[in-house]
Amino acid sequence: MAIQKITPFLWYAKEAEEAARFYASIFPDSRILRVNSLPTDSPSGPPGSVKVVEFLLFGQNFVAMSAGPLDPFNHAVSFVVNCDTQQELDKYWNALLEGGSPEQCGWLKDRFGLSWQIVPTALGELMGDPDPAKARRTAEAMMKMVKFDIAALQAAHDGIPH
Repeated sequence: MAIQKITPFLWYAKEAEEAARFYASIFPDSRILRVNSLPTDSPSGPPGSVKVVEFLLFGQNFVAMSAGPLDPFNHAVSFVVNCDTQQELDKYWNALLEGGSPEQCGWLKDRFGLSWQIVPTALGELMGDPDPAKARRTAEAMMKMVKFDIAALQAAHDGIPH
């Protein structure tokens, strides 16, 4: 397998392997590639306590490490999942939300504290409409939502009460 030039790297206090298995169970073309334990002492712990997990999500390489608490995840970095249908959006939202917490505008924190944005692909087109009234109505509807409702966004865009 060719090494991609940029790979997201996620630092977990202790649950990197659990998180990677959780994510791989949700998305197609996803799997654990390798789990390695650091065979020597490190600043994070004794031999074997630090694990590095290589995995794929939707065919994209990721690396996660369990190496003790350092900095918690925050909103400065999130992963966007673009969804073509409400059914797809609901599937990923519900799966990632298990044990996590919902937030505004399609954001959620999963049970490991990682931020995700579960977004309809149509949102960019609706909000980018050259008609400023349509774009504004879409944006106003979006700001009131937690989980996105594609039909409600489209109705707001079109000026139809939903």
